Amino acid sequence: MQELTHYINGEHVKGTSGRFADVFNPATGEVQAKCPLASTEEMARAVEIAAAAQPAWAAVNPQRRARVMMKFVDLLNRDMDKLAEALSREHGKTLPDAAGDVQRGLEVVEYCIGAPQMLKGDFTDSAGPGIDMYSMRQALGVTAGITPFNFPAMIPMWMFAPAIACGNAFILKPSERDPSVPLMLAELMEEAGLPKGILQVVNGDKEAVDAILYNPVIQSVGFVGSTPIAEYIYGTGCAQGKRVQCFGGAKNHMIIMPDADMDQAADALVGAGYGAAGERCMAISVAVPVGDETADRLIEKLVPRIEKLKVGPYTAGKDVDYGPVVTAAAKENILRLVNSGVEQGAKLVVDGRDFSLQGYEDGFFVGPHLFDHVTPDMDIYKKEIFGPVLSTVRAKTYEEALGLAMDHEYGNGTAIFTRDGDAARDFANRINIGMVGVNVPIPVPLAYHTFGGWKKSAFGDLNQHGPDAFKFYTRTKTVTARWPSGIKEGGEFSIPVME
Repeated sequence: MQELTHYINGEHVKGTSGRFADVFNPATGEVQAKCPLASTEEMARAVEIAAAAQPAWAAVNPQRRARVMMKFVDLLNRDMDKLAEALSREHGKTLPDAAGDVQRGLEVVEYCIGAPQMLKGDFTDSAGPGIDMYSMRQALGVTAGITPFNFPAMIPMWMFAPAIACGNAFILKPSERDPSVPLMLAELMEEAGLPKGILQVVNGDKEAVDAILYNPVIQSVGFVGSTPIAEYIYGTGCAQGKRVQCFGGAKNHMIIMPDADMDQAADALVGAGYGAAGERCMAISVAVPVGDETADRLIEKLVPRIEKLKVGPYTAGKDVDYGPVVTAAAKENILRLVNSGVEQGAKLVVDGRDFSLQGYEDGFFVGPHLFDHVTPDMDIYKKEIFGPVLSTVRAKTYEEALGLAMDHEYGNGTAIFTRDGDAARDFANRINIGMVGVNVPIPVPLAYHTFGGWKKSAFGDLNQHGPDAFKFYTRTKTVTARWPSGIKEGGEFSIPVME
């Protein structure tokens, strides 16, 4: 049994709390490693080391910090296959999907190479007689991130890359379900030239989270996970005077207009609904065809595609469409919600409840499910299932379809499939959701734009990556300087005023 570690001050450090979490192989259901769960004292020690290392790192000029990011990109590309395999082994993702997880994080690191430009301040010459004013963006100090199991490479890099590029130290508390890749990323950052103590990985559960929230040295906290925990971290962190950004749950709708290319829409729904076994905050979990004829055509296209999906372990080859969910508890919750959908009157068009994979009967595999005639009062509509389950809610009109997405408590992502530019433009302008796709099923913005939802999907004023990241991880300081031209003839002692 492998015993994993923390990564503190440039070294792999065994846990001392005596508490561990099981790390499963989701394909077999076997425990493959134990992850240490940090105590408050262990977290405090990591923060102390980070605080000691950070001032020297902040004093390094931004261009030299950017060179560390350049080298880190090279190392990520060098070790892409190794990182993807480690990720798949603990998470269950297919290898291409795991490599995509790393790649989308890498793209944010590439954006952070532009830190010198993003950190430039503003300057006003001659704001008054002999007076200049300028503003500077300065690092916060020690920052922290609490990241989820479903993107163990991408989301940590979304947080620590801009934080470190801005001159901060960063404490990463990854998911205890798949912690190996975050530990590998910390090693690669130091191989790229990052000083020891600037990026530290401390594994843990709620005790470690609270140790972050209540540590007065930590200046900011980022979080991605479920909405109830996002609300807890946001409320607690803000009450402690920290800068906090939290991203929570989702229920992403895709509206299919009667004029849509139905083959394109069906392909998009299958990929966005069942990829990564539905364990994505940007997964499309609700299809909203407009009109019964549209719905019937869509279901007809979806069923054969869904029935052909290949479900299996990542070791079964690159033609596997999706793998297991992360834990037995996740599988149980998904099937419980599926059963509730049947009991509440939805039509289960594709039933994956009896799915079993020969040789992997103890794995956490869930077959694909497709519901039709789902209504907004059903649990499968209201709750984030986080599994390979697609619900179809039939709308009579475009306005009804728009209202479904707008009235839901979550507002992470949405999409519309149509050939009508006017409908697409109206949808994009009116929808109260943070990320919108037009004939794009998973509208995750590229690294130089920002990622973030609305409503109960996000808490905080700034989004992840893009320009917002450099605002979140810095404070603005404004300096007013006067160098009176008459100083040679004697000092001026009255308060400077505008004339």
